[in-house]
Amino acid sequence: MTIDHGALRIKYRVERDKRLRPDGNDQYLEPTGRFASMLDDPYTERIEREPRFDDVTVALIGGGFSGLCVGARLKQAGIDDVRIIEAGGDFGGAWYWNRYPGAMCDTAAMIYLPLLEETGHMPSAKYVMAPEIFEHCQRIAKTFDLYSNALFSTEVTELEWDAAAAHWIIRTDRGDAIRAQFVAMGTGPLNRPKLPGIPGIETFAGHSFHTSRWDYAYTGGDWAGAPMTNLADKRVGIIGTGATAVQCIPPLARDAHELYVLQRTPSSVDVRNNHPIDPEWFATLEPGWQKKWLLNFATLQTGGFADEDLVQDGWTDISQRIRDRIVEKVAAGNELTPALADLAFLESDDEKMEEIRARCDAVVEDHETAQDLKAWYRQLCKRPCFHDEYLPAYNQPNCHLIDTDGKGAERIDETGVRAAGLHYELDCLIFASGFEVGTSYDRRSGYDTIGRDGHRLSECWQDGMRSMHGIHAHGFPNLFIIGFAQGANLISNVTSNLADSGTTIAAVVRHALETGADEVEVTAEAERSWMDLLDSSPASFFGNADCTPGYYNNEGQPLNARARFGMAGYPLGPVAYFEYIDNWRNSGDFEGLEFCTR
Repeated sequence: MTIDHGALRIKYRVERDKRLRPDGNDQYLEPTGRFASMLDDPYTERIEREPRFDDVTVALIGGGFSGLCVGARLKQAGIDDVRIIEAGGDFGGAWYWNRYPGAMCDTAAMIYLPLLEETGHMPSAKYVMAPEIFEHCQRIAKTFDLYSNALFSTEVTELEWDAAAAHWIIRTDRGDAIRAQFVAMGTGPLNRPKLPGIPGIETFAGHSFHTSRWDYAYTGGDWAGAPMTNLADKRVGIIGTGATAVQCIPPLARDAHELYVLQRTPSSVDVRNNHPIDPEWFATLEPGWQKKWLLNFATLQTGGFADEDLVQDGWTDISQRIRDRIVEKVAAGNELTPALADLAFLESDDEKMEEIRARCDAVVEDHETAQDLKAWYRQLCKRPCFHDEYLPAYNQPNCHLIDTDGKGAERIDETGVRAAGLHYELDCLIFASGFEVGTSYDRRSGYDTIGRDGHRLSECWQDGMRSMHGIHAHGFPNLFIIGFAQGANLISNVTSNLADSGTTIAAVVRHALETGADEVEVTAEAERSWMDLLDSSPASFFGNADCTPGYYNNEGQPLNARARFGMAGYPLGPVAYFEYIDNWRNSGDFEGLEFCTR
């Protein structure tokens, strides 16, 4: 394959510049006013109850994989008084809300689903559908008895430190004022839907909904895959072509009378090649297999070496290409330098993206549609997609790609959408516009956190997140943040970060309880040292001129402190971080933390 790398650089920049907007993350709207119902729970009826004013040892805010992983690790550590507070009607987090047709994980289930060995579960396939992921969330909760003390359909409205009692007070929309010695916040980056700021969006007179609140009462069908028979006579429009849209467009194309896909930026869509997992093979796996698989994936996906590729997916494929290209160049007598590594990355990525673009030509019958579906950027500028039915959907005569050449839809009115100079009459408009990622922490979580001396987390993080290990924040004793930023930052498999954070948090809480400490807090010096370490990491290529705007790169805007620290990770990479943090928590010293007894 002969590739003109210089021509690609020019093409990527041209396509990027078309999509740059001065408003960045501000281009998106919060679901308020007529759209406020998009935050409601359509799946579980809210049952009124009396307010709670009790005490717990540990409260976890958020019942997705964050809360489940930490809750499970706490129970394993012998800490039984654990309460999870969740806005949804059950456990699951994103996998409670995401019930759109075709929803499934795009990371292999053997590593994406946490605690498989602990729960004795075998995934049905390499990539599993959303109902199975939701069932696994429930399985974790049942295995570790997390249901008995949980509060569902309950939103936290404020979290305040009571210095006199050395407890947190958790206030909710149910009138609760729960006291907790320790609190872990796992509200996650994918919990608050956003809407595109298209002029006239509030005027549409047809039916509309967000993919995270799929309206099966309107479409018919269900998230298990039953046909959406109510769409047989409907003209449906969908705005967005990211990871969610790639999954739900094939069933929409199957069931809608006409489907109009409004595209601003195409996703890169590689082969998935899903297949069932063989129970006989699964039974041969030895104890500790999942930890081995997680380490193998993290190693290969970040350019390391391993004897074999256990996961064998698109994530490890591109990373191994880059690694092998570096080895080839060094073997040819070149010195291993950052410039050489960057060149190997660029060449391997160009090769991979040419293959992905060629797949559009091979699969999509209409030449113009195939060209419009080609992604002109580096593969990791946007979340890579892997799907076998997405591209073929455009071969159906009722599925129409409306490419806007990077501009997005022009206007929404009572009867439909105007895009690329034409008006499309619609009965239903679906927003596959994703979740808030680049906005402030308190806006995404829906509440503020008031720490020592009345300091608010929203104010302390006004210029960006500050922590040690991505878990501890100075001025906020007995508080833990569950996530991936400023820690391993393994974005290709988020749950790996969460399970490891759960182990860390459980170790700290157990040490505090065993030593009789009333408070545990990171020192200002330790937090500052960790932030200096993160700041020493070389800048990510996600912000460079080859990348189309998206939530991976602050919508193409300059990487200010908030954006930079929001995507920062351990400079030596995820595998090194997991080793570092394992040594840190097992040493018993918990360097950087102060344990205080009154």
